[in-house]
Amino acid sequence: MHINLFLMGCGHHRAAWRHPQSSVEQLGDIRYYEALAQVAERGKLDAVFFADSGAAGNVSDGSWWYLEPLTAIAAMSRATHRIGFISTVSSTFYTPFHAARLLASLDHISGGRIGWNVVTSMFDAEARNHGYRKMPDHDERYRRAEEFVQAVSDLWDSWDDDALLFDRQGHYADPGKVRAINHQGEFFHVDGPLNVPRPLQGHPVLFQAGASEQGRALAASRAEAIYAVAYDLPAAQSYYRDIKRRVKAAGRKVDVPIMPGLVTYVAATEEEAKAKQRELDELLPADASLRQLALFIDQDCSEWELDAPVPPLPSLENFSGPQGRYSTILRIIDTENPTLRQLLGRLAAGGGHCTLVGTPETIADQMELWFCNEGADGFNLMPPSLPGGIEDFVDQVVPLLQQRGLFRRDYKGHTLRDHLELTRPGCN
Repeated sequence: MHINLFLMGCGHHRAAWRHPQSSVEQLGDIRYYEALAQVAERGKLDAVFFADSGAAGNVSDGSWWYLEPLTAIAAMSRATHRIGFISTVSSTFYTPFHAARLLASLDHISGGRIGWNVVTSMFDAEARNHGYRKMPDHDERYRRAEEFVQAVSDLWDSWDDDALLFDRQGHYADPGKVRAINHQGEFFHVDGPLNVPRPLQGHPVLFQAGASEQGRALAASRAEAIYAVAYDLPAAQSYYRDIKRRVKAAGRKVDVPIMPGLVTYVAATEEEAKAKQRELDELLPADASLRQLALFIDQDCSEWELDAPVPPLPSLENFSGPQGRYSTILRIIDTENPTLRQLLGRLAAGGGHCTLVGTPETIADQMELWFCNEGADGFNLMPPSLPGGIEDFVDQVVPLLQQRGLFRRDYKGHTLRDHLELTRPGCN
């Protein structure tokens, strides 16, 4: 299976930064992130992943972001040797040339270990920091994303692999192997060529995480690996089978790995693991939890009664926000019929992603169950607290997966494409 570490502040639990032993004071210190990447590399994980946002959010609730991810990755890649690095880059707020140049540069700096998580961004608060009054509508964002990916790919291919000559008596590069792309589309006009030679991987690996119809279509046509939100195995299987079918229908021969998010609380006994979870849950103020829920469901819920059932929510078809997380919330409500307080607890770490609380053996059992039953090709680890959450997983769960023949004991290659068993694309 493939396993990435999804880094987020002090951890994915909304209260992780409040814990007396948290690393909150180190969030601006690149050595904190380098050390986390080194732990993940010791566990032979495929990559470290950063999400990103164009807005600060409510600063009272803690910060998911501190250092800009691409800048941090440049440093982290120099402190590691084999592990990959993936960052979100928004197709709504960047230009193709800017994104292509940044990612190509990182691929060269890291020795071919970079991936790009293409997103369309989600919130009006982000849009207002980037020259928009509000986010463009859903369909427009995905049309732009499709064109954006094409233009970026063309820019990476604007240099042939063997274009550089370094002929001190002649050409630095062969003029016949560096060309304009002359892209003219609905959203972008890009002449090219790129001012960075072709990335070492040909293209940095393209990740995508879309649950809407347009998101699934983009994933099927373009993605080389996919992040998913799945509350339980049946939900994971439904998404997994649909995406695999779409990839095949698109005529693609690549086996696109699907990696749902996974939150783990690991301890020697189930009681100890539950105590870890409870310790973090009890640190989270109700108002912070309600603000998180309001973000996910796109409506104010500050006046809702905590110990009453969750009020009716709009259907998925009538919801205009990010649909992956929202559909998971609807599934939790439909499956568990929770009170509002109980729902907030389920969302506290990971926001509805699968959460496993138990011993290394029980967690490895569930991961194996998903992996062997069309639920996942791997997982995007979302430790509730850091660094403890990833150290526990690497030291206690990874050896079990290795013993069962489910996870590598060492890297077989040097690039992220090698880790994910993806072929290197040729120039178009």
